[in-house]
Amino acid sequence: MSEIDFSGLVVVAAVAFSVPLLLGLAPSLRLPAVVLELVAGIAIGPSGLGWVELDQPIEVLSLIGLAFLLFLAGLEIDFERLRGHKIAVTATGFAVSFGIALIAAFALQGVGQVDTPLLVAIILVATSLGVVVPLLKDAGRASSDLGQLVVAAGSIADFGAVILLSLFFSREATSTTTKVVLLGGFILVAVALLAALVGAEPSRRLSDVLLRLQDTTAQIRVRGAFLLLIVFVALAESVGLEVILGAFLAGAVLSLVDRDRMMTHPAFRAKLEAVGFGVFIPVFFVASGIQFDLDALFGSASTVARVPLFLLALVLVRGLPALLYR
Repeated sequence: MSEIDFSGLVVVAAVAFSVPLLLGLAPSLRLPAVVLELVAGIAIGPSGLGWVELDQPIEVLSLIGLAFLLFLAGLEIDFERLRGHKIAVTATGFAVSFGIALIAAFALQGVGQVDTPLLVAIILVATSLGVVVPLLKDAGRASSDLGQLVVAAGSIADFGAVILLSLFFSREATSTTTKVVLLGGFILVAVALLAALVGAEPSRRLSDVLLRLQDTTAQIRVRGAFLLLIVFVALAESVGLEVILGAFLAGAVLSLVDRDRMMTHPAFRAKLEAVGFGVFIPVFFVASGIQFDLDALFGSASTVARVPLFLLALVLVRGLPALLYR
């Protein structure tokens, strides 16, 4: 086994620590920490100063950070408030956006700018839920009606895009029908696990044990949440689905199971956020910047010229449904 080098991870951890500290020292600079972490990653990566490359420790922690970010996003959903009209609005918005994205993508193909319009349409309609959730939390709006609507819309767009990519552009050799069956099976397993957890919840003995161990060194609820996350991620990967799909569903399942109406463990979610946003998630954003290839973007004038076209298409895909909703 080759020796693992942690020097790159030291630089990444230093950047993850420094970014929010600098923003805290300059409150007039109203810039999301996520954006600065990405920019800092580009600066220290191969496209910038070349201080850090994506090695094994950074890659592993980055992947865990991505999974944890989507897990916390799923945990943010309040299913009691997302019923009826809100679900109908978000689903309709995604459908309208995808229709506009298809029109824009085929128009770009017509002028010779793209070769795969369906892929471009899926990319245009996707939403980075991992970026949206931290911004909402920093603004204190994640639990508001608007925040819940944004999380729901982002969830449908993000995972609708992931499912479409898995069905039509996956590297796996399986057919689309097989992938649909696997996806259905995965969702059934998630529902079965949810039912099992809900069934175990009324157990007085189990509740007493969880209550006794939750604030000791066992941190039993945090360990249970992490186990749930890893199980769903491993299950999704084993059937050829995207890791983020499993992570998000794990958070959604925990949101449904852990109601805590008696406020017996008010610090539980704060502990999960401390682990996620304090350790793993910043590594993911800095590592994303490290992987960004500036040379590919600015390698030719024709590539740079496409940027305004795609920005215009993105504005149309996202802006028109919002105007229709208003």
